[in-house]
Amino acid sequence: MKNQDQDIRYQRATRRVKDIKDFYASLLAYCIIIPLLTYINWRTTSITWAIFPAIGWGIGLIFHGMNAFNFHPFLGRDWEERKMREFLDKDVL
Repeated sequence: MKNQDQDIRYQRATRRVKDIKDFYASLLAYCIIIPLLTYINWRTTSITWAIFPAIGWGIGLIFHGMNAFNFHPFLGRDWEERKMREFLDKDVL
């Protein structure tokens, strides 16, 4: 039982480290590509189209970061655990 718990904890830690690493890679790509797109936009047209990928990717990056760092202000992990206990106690399933 002890080894199984340690294995589960190790798998969770590995997954969390991978999520954080992926977030930082995405953030780095954002910091390189968005200024490049802005420069291309500035040099080619008078229409400010570069704002759309910056906003869209930025929103995705925010959610990616929230997931990577376990920040869930709305129905987070605590809520899930409380709800599961409630259902198990009531035998609603």
